[in-house]
Amino acid sequence: MRPHVAELAGIRERVLAGPSEKATAAQKAKGKLTVRERIGLLLDEGSFREVEPLRRHRATGFGLEAKKPYTDGVVTGWGTVEGRTVFVYAHDFRIFGGALGEAHAAKIHKLMDMALAAGAPLVSLNDGAGARIQEGVTALAGYGGIFRRNTAASGVIPQISVMLGPCAGGAAYSPALTDFVFMVRETSQMFITGPDVVKAVTGEEITQNGLGGADVHAETSGVCHFAYDDEETCLEEVRYLLSLLPRNNRENPPPVPCDDPADRRCEALADLVPADGNRPYDMVKVIEEIVDDGEYLEVHQRWARNVICALARLDGQVVGIVANQPQTLAGVLDIEASEKAARFVQMCDAFSIPLVTLLDVPGFLPGVGQEHGGIIRHGAKLLYAYCDATVPRISLILRKAYGGAYIVMDSQSIGADLTYAWPTNEIAVMGAEGAANVIFRRQIAEADDPEARRAELVKEYKAELMHPYYAAERGLVDDVIDPAETRAVLIDALAMLRTKHAERPARKHGNPPQ
Repeated sequence: MRPHVAELAGIRERVLAGPSEKATAAQKAKGKLTVRERIGLLLDEGSFREVEPLRRHRATGFGLEAKKPYTDGVVTGWGTVEGRTVFVYAHDFRIFGGALGEAHAAKIHKLMDMALAAGAPLVSLNDGAGARIQEGVTALAGYGGIFRRNTAASGVIPQISVMLGPCAGGAAYSPALTDFVFMVRETSQMFITGPDVVKAVTGEEITQNGLGGADVHAETSGVCHFAYDDEETCLEEVRYLLSLLPRNNRENPPPVPCDDPADRRCEALADLVPADGNRPYDMVKVIEEIVDDGEYLEVHQRWARNVICALARLDGQVVGIVANQPQTLAGVLDIEASEKAARFVQMCDAFSIPLVTLLDVPGFLPGVGQEHGGIIRHGAKLLYAYCDATVPRISLILRKAYGGAYIVMDSQSIGADLTYAWPTNEIAVMGAEGAANVIFRRQIAEADDPEARRAELVKEYKAELMHPYYAAERGLVDDVIDPAETRAVLIDALAMLRTKHAERPARKHGNPPQ
């Protein structure tokens, strides 16, 4: 037996070493870690168990029969993150440029099936050159199998894509099907057609990073949820995200002990938020004041900044926070903000994460561009997402809540379990000035002093229909609370709703707006 064991040890040593020192040096020269260094940073030390490390391709032609490295360019297996099982597959750019062939795809398919069967998160570390051209259509079929499994796992287990190198062509659709996409600046790119094709077809000249780099996708396209300067920070943040997510849709997110008192008063909120609805403030500071220890993870931080989507904890329990950001576009909802918030709400609902919505919204963004761009159907995505969500839902109105945007942002009428308001709230069809101009147009026009009459009628409208207790008197708000009590009120309400159970209608699936 011992000679055979020694032979196995030699083979395993070659597998771990990679194809060659030259290939490793080339990887390092690009500022990138090796595949096993990445897995080591992602998973708990010593926890990784590899699957099919000795797999080799069976393709022939174009010189492939003479080059059959172990792993076939992808390392697959499972380990733990903070003691909880996580499955991972990682492309090895040193082998065939990380390109996907038949054997390579089969390994990924097997691992994805294992993750779904085990009910554990799946993380892909992407650093590949797309389909292996030498293997032709079988490589394309391999991608089809990945896409089908991404879709089957959607909403069942968390799927996270980490872009650590190029991802071009059809390969980019797998990350797009997952729940979260991480990218590293300068070294990772995603695009369907590269700069050369773009130049040939349109005449436009652009670099790879300019076309599909991390900053482009984090700020402009919205493809990327998180962007970082280096791989180490990126993978550490993936670990943090995993700590906020359940292993699957049959479990709740993991609670943690909390030293931040549940009944802590948030006195600073009275000074953070101006009573004047026309004055901006930073909603991030409001969130920091409310959540445990001021810690949160913002999703899509640099895209559609007029709405904030974040994961945080209240009394150790994970919550999803959706909030208008008055510092950007006065916190209005537009096409991109609606899409961003809708996807986040759906993710939270899929993985049993309660939703807290903080409203300070003057309405939907007006304009020809928004209307022609389909603000109606895009805004309806957010409306649909909230109406379809069965997790605990609490909304809090800080100041303005006008028109259709008030309804869409989880109002009581579309199913919020509890709705609270601060004494600075203004819930109305529109702002008092606009309403007065419509309702009292004739009186204002006929007045000796139109401006004075307008001011008088605006004041009258506010007193009648926009005072802070109007909605509460009609049961549309459950209570008007002292801002300092916000944290305690939310925690008590979430504790009550923790056992909420809602039956969905009998149907195959809905048909959400597109």
